[in-house]
Amino acid sequence: MGSTDSKLNFRKAVIQLTTKTQPVEATDDAFWDQFWADTTTTVQDVFALVPAAEIRAVREESPSNLATLCYKAVEKLVQGAESGCPTEREKQVILNCTRILSRILPYIFEDQDWRGFFWSTVPGAGRAGLDDDDGARPLAESLLLAIADLLFCPDFTVHSHKRGPVSDSVESMQSIDSCEYIWEAGVGFAQSPPLNYIHDLNRTELLRLLLTCFSEAMYLPPSSDNSVLNPWVTFFCSTENRHALPLFTSLLNVVCAYDPVGYGIPYNHLLFSDYREQLVEQAVQILIVTLEHDGGVPHRGTTPGLPKRICPENLFVNYLSRIHREEDFDFVLKGLARLLTNPLTQTYLPNSTKKIQFHQELLVLFWKLCDFNKKFLFFVLKSSDVLDILVPILYYLNDARADQSRVGLMHIGVFILLLLSGERNFGVRLNKPYSVHVPMDIPVFTGTHADLLIVVFHKIITTGHQRLQPLFDCLLTIVVNVSPYLKSLSMVAANKLLHLLEAFSTSWFLFSAAQNHHLVFFLLEAFNNIIQYQFDGNCNLVYAIIRKRNVFHQLANMPSDSASIQKALQRKRKSPDVISRTSSQETVSMEGSHPAVPAEPGTLKTSLVAIPGIDKLTEKSQVSEDGTMVSVPKTDSPHTVPTDQSAAAGTSDTESNSVFLIHVRYLAECGTDLDSPFLSQVLSWKCKLPLQTIMRLLQVLVPQVEKICIDKGLTDESEILKFLQHGTLVGLLPVPHPILIRKYQANAGTAMWFRTYMWGVVYLRNVDPPIWYDTDVRLFEIQRM
Repeated sequence: MGSTDSKLNFRKAVIQLTTKTQPVEATDDAFWDQFWADTTTTVQDVFALVPAAEIRAVREESPSNLATLCYKAVEKLVQGAESGCPTEREKQVILNCTRILSRILPYIFEDQDWRGFFWSTVPGAGRAGLDDDDGARPLAESLLLAIADLLFCPDFTVHSHKRGPVSDSVESMQSIDSCEYIWEAGVGFAQSPPLNYIHDLNRTELLRLLLTCFSEAMYLPPSSDNSVLNPWVTFFCSTENRHALPLFTSLLNVVCAYDPVGYGIPYNHLLFSDYREQLVEQAVQILIVTLEHDGGVPHRGTTPGLPKRICPENLFVNYLSRIHREEDFDFVLKGLARLLTNPLTQTYLPNSTKKIQFHQELLVLFWKLCDFNKKFLFFVLKSSDVLDILVPILYYLNDARADQSRVGLMHIGVFILLLLSGERNFGVRLNKPYSVHVPMDIPVFTGTHADLLIVVFHKIITTGHQRLQPLFDCLLTIVVNVSPYLKSLSMVAANKLLHLLEAFSTSWFLFSAAQNHHLVFFLLEAFNNIIQYQFDGNCNLVYAIIRKRNVFHQLANMPSDSASIQKALQRKRKSPDVISRTSSQETVSMEGSHPAVPAEPGTLKTSLVAIPGIDKLTEKSQVSEDGTMVSVPKTDSPHTVPTDQSAAAGTSDTESNSVFLIHVRYLAECGTDLDSPFLSQVLSWKCKLPLQTIMRLLQVLVPQVEKICIDKGLTDESEILKFLQHGTLVGLLPVPHPILIRKYQANAGTAMWFRTYMWGVVYLRNVDPPIWYDTDVRLFEIQRM
């Protein structure tokens, strides 16, 4: 009964607030205490008992009452942070205020006129009693500092070090050294405090409020202006927050130390609640949001009218970039690999192991670690441990390829692999034999991790949904980057690469979009790298090239006159898509695998901004003889031809492609001669096709293979492979070309993409309670599949 009465009283207080037309004085404690002093409502109760319509009504009709409610709730948090919440009643007040603010803040952010309210130092209507020492501090700063203090409050969120019945006094709350209260052992902290699920629950509530504070970014439209920083994050991660270091360390350690399997007892997750998982989810989301900007640059806040100023350094980014001990790197990498691999874990008993759902946030965190801490990136690539990250990423890519609601997951996975592929060690590590055999619906093969990567990429390109086409350039760039280091491709992987070349080199595909010829150039470059630098172990690829030699001859002799191109484009309308399941030589999938499926009808997804083209995503580096990389000055690449459409300001590659396609198809369908600029483009890239090495290989080896087949009457390909294995092309091929690596290059376009993707993930993952659901979010659109 007590709980029901409590909810009823709380609901009555909300109704009173929404129906009062006159401002309620801040000194009227009897009225305001109804919201937090005598209630035991859960966060779900608060969201149910405070409807969105009523919050908006108070905002519009009784703004001073809403202002006072926010002020009074923050005041209670500040008082709790000062007193240390010695009693259970005070702890309950803190939690109730935390829940109310989590409910109200999104409705403050969605209204532009209210957005500056928390950053105002002028007392609002009814905000009496603000004449203390903190009077000049904006409400937002008081709130953030109170949350930080409460996250290290003994007997509330951390284990008390005091012995005996007397808890930590007021003095010790002000002078507490929070570095002694870090939540978990790991980076920079050796002791593992005793687990306390009440502390975990309280931390989770406070982190949820902190994340809600940071979510002001969701209510601003997408902008490529990186000088607009989130004022909440900027202040919280500055030196004003004395707990910045222990909190960053606590968040990172809690995430990386978490083991969802626990003691390995089957079905343990069904027998009892795992409060640590909720904390880990909130912790990783706080980390990725705080690590978005590195600070120290001129910026404008999100509040209109404020001048540009140099923002303080982001201490979270600073601490992340300064981690350097090998044991710390090992702890972080093993923790992330364990969590990313968790959904792949197979057990004999179905559903007996807990499966985590926050792998997208983990991928963003891994990205941030590699981006801000180059020593960590080199540590990852130093050993085969990088493969413990690669395999789960390939699993997620393969699993999500048919689901349009997970297109963001596809992008972040590909971006990480693009970043890794820019380093030589990644290509070298891929030669390790693949023996784990995670169940994926890909053909069974025996080979290396390089084979796995190529087979999964082939599957994405041939059976993924339409919206993945902008990623084809990235996928093939990764293949090109690693190709000089691949010692021995399997026959399955070699055939997949040749099938892609066959599909991309058909006339109608090459001519149907301005950038399509790039894909052929990438594949030819990969073949050339393997032939020139790894010929000895790659008899399977050489054999596949010989078998498909007509593809290379057709490319070399491809007509580029107007009539032939028209015929090719018209043929496309009559023939099925060349990149299809039937033509990809599919074989039996791995045992225990499930086919990739589209999203369930009704699934929510958030929109994403377009990614920049591959030429803007990467910068070219040439590998010199001593193995160091030298940056290549930007010029038109051999397979980039400037076009009027792509030169247009603000036009994405996808848009310029579609304009080009409409133009070409219109001319073809009308039977009109294709215009000379188009024909000159085709001639320009056709004459630069890098076919010399392959043609020379075919010229030397095809007669030898044909002769041995006739002389010995061979029909078995294993004998031919044996012959090719012992063959050599030393002195017969053109002089090896320098190895060209396309390294990922951050830019405003990718920064904007990451912001929309990250906040989209946070929005969709926080459904209990639904913090931002049905609010006027502007950073992205919420779409139903």
